[in-house]
Amino acid sequence: MHSNSILVTGAGGFIGFHLTKKLSAMGYKVVGLDNLNDYYDVRLKQSRLEVLKDVPGFRFLQADLTDDSSMKKMFESEKFDYVVNLAAQAGVRYSLTNPHAYVQSNLHGFLNILEGCRHNKVKHLIYASSSSVYGANKKMPFSVHHNVDHPLSLYAASKKSNELMAHTYSSLYNLPTTGLRFFTVYGPYGRPDMALFIFTKAILEGKPIDVYNNGKMMRDFTYVDDIVESISRLVPKVAAPNPAWDGMAPDPATSFAPYRVFNIGNSSPVELMAFIEAIERKLGKKAIKNLLPIQDGDVPATYADVNDLIREVDFKPATPIEEGIDKFVDWYLTYYNNSK
Repeated sequence: MHSNSILVTGAGGFIGFHLTKKLSAMGYKVVGLDNLNDYYDVRLKQSRLEVLKDVPGFRFLQADLTDDSSMKKMFESEKFDYVVNLAAQAGVRYSLTNPHAYVQSNLHGFLNILEGCRHNKVKHLIYASSSSVYGANKKMPFSVHHNVDHPLSLYAASKKSNELMAHTYSSLYNLPTTGLRFFTVYGPYGRPDMALFIFTKAILEGKPIDVYNNGKMMRDFTYVDDIVESISRLVPKVAAPNPAWDGMAPDPATSFAPYRVFNIGNSSPVELMAFIEAIERKLGKKAIKNLLPIQDGDVPATYADVNDLIREVDFKPATPIEEGIDKFVDWYLTYYNNSK
């Protein structure tokens, strides 16, 4: 058991909710922060927090990362041992129409996290990056040792920026930082703007689903419990400098500073059509498919190389897609009181 205190930002969010339950069960004292914005149905965030209310040692603070003075006060009064920053403006498609939200939350907000950690002796900052940083990269599987300088959406650019900002603070202030590139996370209490939620709802209602790139998409779908297990194992594994790092042949995943980046993915990409078929099987109902071209900002495939993660924490995300979808649908039907 731990007596360490840990800040989880985005605790009302999908991954933050599951992570808070996991860390609390491990004995961490968790402070959860969320601004409860209305990017999607706030009632779902409140339902998650309702569950967390009964978690021993958990406290919730409603605040916004971009509120400089309240962030500064919180860090000074709480003196966290660890910080996991999951709060962000999410979504590739939303970034095409609401670009300013990403600069505010993902850059300004993240700067406040970095400043809070720097000035209050936080032992380790872990933060959410995204598989979207791979952008125009074609070499598969995506490796943290590949260059990622060609993002295809402002969301991806904001996450790449987080990695650059973290490196700066690791280098200047010796702040240990670990960036996590999540690959298409899904599971119970998932976000309503994600494919699994959208497809399940539409199929149950007998409405058509939009299938982009005519279904010729591959995604490395990663079950939320695997994401949470990886994060919980990485928290005490404080980032350290790589003594072999060489500025003449710089490795993007490590540094002379206490800085690291990991992929967290299932390493088994699934075709979008196979994904839809798994939902259809579970629901016992066929989808009405509206085939469309690929959307701006989207990449046709994602596939995670997780060798570094396995080496570091002796864990590989491996929940099969059928099992994960079953668990999501069971939750969805219970939560929304739908009948098949």
